[in-house]
Amino acid sequence: MEPVIGNVYEAAGGAETFRRLVERFYARVADDALLRPIYPDADLSGATERLTLFLIQYWGGPSTYNELRGHPRLRLRHQPFAIGQAERDAWFRHMTAAALRKALIDYFETASTAMINRQAQR
Repeated sequence: MEPVIGNVYEAAGGAETFRRLVERFYARVADDALLRPIYPDADLSGATERLTLFLIQYWGGPSTYNELRGHPRLRLRHQPFAIGQAERDAWFRHMTAAALRKALIDYFETASTAMINRQAQR
């Protein structure tokens, strides 16, 4: 009999799956001239850890992100960075290249669009 899987976190393979996903994502961001400036730290390890913990929690894993950082407040936390359609598209392209599961991709599309806080310059 197949084990019953209670949520996306478990179905995806737990913390290790999300760690690999985020590592693959940030490997692509590191070489992206449009997105790299959004991450001011020379070392992307802090951003990697925060996104990993957020995704683990969002998809049904432990609530470590909230315990360490409080409510995600994604739009507020990203407000200092100029995020337009081009940045959203680049983020989504890198995340979907790193992601393997349709449910994750659907979320990333919605979340990346919600981060847009600047209109395109004409």
